[in-house]
Amino acid sequence: MNHQATPTNAAFSRWTRDQMAARVARDIPDGAVVNLGIGLPTAVANHLSADKEVVLHSENGVIGMGPAPAAGEEDYDLINAGKQPVTLLPGGCFFHHADSFAMMRGGHLDVCVLGAFQVSAQGDLANWHTGAPDAIPAVGGAMDLAIGAKKTFVMMEYLTKGGQAKLVSECTYPLTGLGCVSRLYTDLAVIDLAEGAAIVIDMVPGLTLRDLQALTPGVTLKQA
Repeated sequence: MNHQATPTNAAFSRWTRDQMAARVARDIPDGAVVNLGIGLPTAVANHLSADKEVVLHSENGVIGMGPAPAAGEEDYDLINAGKQPVTLLPGGCFFHHADSFAMMRGGHLDVCVLGAFQVSAQGDLANWHTGAPDAIPAVGGAMDLAIGAKKTFVMMEYLTKGGQAKLVSECTYPLTGLGCVSRLYTDLAVIDLAEGAAIVIDMVPGLTLRDLQALTPGVTLKQA
């Protein structure tokens, strides 16, 4: 396997997972109904501004979730789709997961935030299976969310452990949805995807577009 090395002449750090989550939270509009996917996206709930009213939904049948509970205050009868304990805000409620999926499929979610193994420049999403023989496929509600939400954001690390960009010209892993991703939030940059173009709207301090392009073969990046 060919590994891509981070440019040696670039002095930059990566955003932490909490910084990534805070960046996503900043872009969620007031009044939005939002689903946070399993993995990195769950941290977004802890960074939503108190002056915004954002209604959080989980496909296992919860709406009106708050931030994660304090240590020692977890109630494991109250969990999200990733089996993590959550809190419930006033007015929040539980319901059958079939009703939850009807909300997802019926276009009632404004935004979903999902993790990904790969995203193509056309906005195609692959986030449920790498195709590896020992991998456990776990599509869950990702297909319903990716297509049913009015906007699909992806929150992921920019590179794999082997140094390969997860933003690719064409996904090689099994697809979750076609042309569904509108924005990527990563540890190196925030990128808009529209009509096959990858527009970089934000980067970590010290990183240049040239550095980022060197890490992303096959996809032409443009500066906003």
